[in-house]
Amino acid sequence: MILPIVAYGDPVLRKVGEKITPDYPNLQELIANMKETMYNAQGVGLAAPQIGKAIRLFVIDASPFAEDEELSIREREQLKNFNKVFINAQIVEEKGDDWAFNEGCLSIPDIREDVYRPEQVTFTYQDENFDTHTETLNGLAARVFQHEYDHIEGVLFTDKLSSLKKRIIKKKLENISKGKINVDYRMRFPNAKKR
Repeated sequence: MILPIVAYGDPVLRKVGEKITPDYPNLQELIANMKETMYNAQGVGLAAPQIGKAIRLFVIDASPFAEDEELSIREREQLKNFNKVFINAQIVEEKGDDWAFNEGCLSIPDIREDVYRPEQVTFTYQDENFDTHTETLNGLAARVFQHEYDHIEGVLFTDKLSSLKKRIIKKKLENISKGKINVDYRMRFPNAKKR
């Protein structure tokens, strides 16, 4: 089932997600719905807060990036197979130089900005069977993970912008929260006027 994606301005996007256990209600159905919602919106990641649930869960399928000819073969291979469910993720270490990449977000449509993030991230997480893993990602895969991880920490990519950039996009953000935007996927707007 395709779920509505929560728009910028909804308080759930600012909550730190709570850990979940294997008995979380209808978890497998929720994961399947999140993947379907992400694919429908042509996203490469979707976090539970973006569908209104303040829990530590996100899904990623970064395979569309594997087509990018500008990336190294190694990086394209990593992205081609980067399709996972992350439960209760916790960053252990971020290292390397910060580098810029133009990011967007399904909860903040029509805004894309360069965001600086460390090039490598090491983290622990549980998969959909609640098996625990520790992994290290580099480059674009690390960035996609860091972006989705921020969502379960109540952080948005716009928080990482300079104060000047924030002022420039302020009106656009207000319009998004009011539903004054056209998107081709279902959204829920916190400040939309009822018609």
